[in-house]
Amino acid sequence: MADHGHSQQEIADRIDAPPGRGVLRDVVYGGIDGSVTTLAIVAGVAGAGLSPFVIVALGLANVLADGFSMAAGNYSGTKAELDNIRRIRAIEERHIRLYPDGERGEVLEILYRKGLSGRVLEQATDAITADRDTWINLMIEGEYGLGSVDPHPLKAAAATFAAFVVAGMVPLVPFLLGVEGAFPASVLMTLGVFFAIGAMKSRWSLAPWWRSGLETLAIGGAAAAIAYLVGSLFHP
Repeated sequence: MADHGHSQQEIADRIDAPPGRGVLRDVVYGGIDGSVTTLAIVAGVAGAGLSPFVIVALGLANVLADGFSMAAGNYSGTKAELDNIRRIRAIEERHIRLYPDGERGEVLEILYRKGLSGRVLEQATDAITADRDTWINLMIEGEYGLGSVDPHPLKAAAATFAAFVVAGMVPLVPFLLGVEGAFPASVLMTLGVFFAIGAMKSRWSLAPWWRSGLETLAIGGAAAAIAYLVGSLFHP
């Protein structure tokens, strides 16, 4: 993890523009799901002994349709999260207007649980409740446990779709190129994608890159194995 500066300006810039959760979750989620579902289709169809043409057709349909479906679902879910934050903000605005003393008491309790007490607690409460937006933001975080940075539905949806399509196309590449032994090549390439996604994910965690990669590899490999076994049951 890269260090960041601690000059007054650098600190102010970071606080003024917090990154929020970003799109890491959306990229990892879309990439893994795109690889898993497409390889599952490839493995299932190959297990059933069907032609490469069928594999490509079903694989492309999955990449585009399922990728769009996941992006739309992520957009709707993130938008619902954003709408909920707006609803809570409206509730807090109304409560502050109607019950200012009670809401001030909630600020006191939140700050007390953060370690403030005595005169410092009273002064901090006075300072926060003097500004309506600051007051509401503290309530949203302290009372509801929600972040201060609003999510971005379109950005989340775009990241999910892009990761799904890119990773989901990998299992189809050997079939599109007409490679001999396309199915084993597809499996190996996709397992490599699983490992790469897991290793990349370790950059934002404390787990070693190889452990994170093997964990994701195991998840994707298990899904592909299940699909292949199910498909083999229908082999003529």
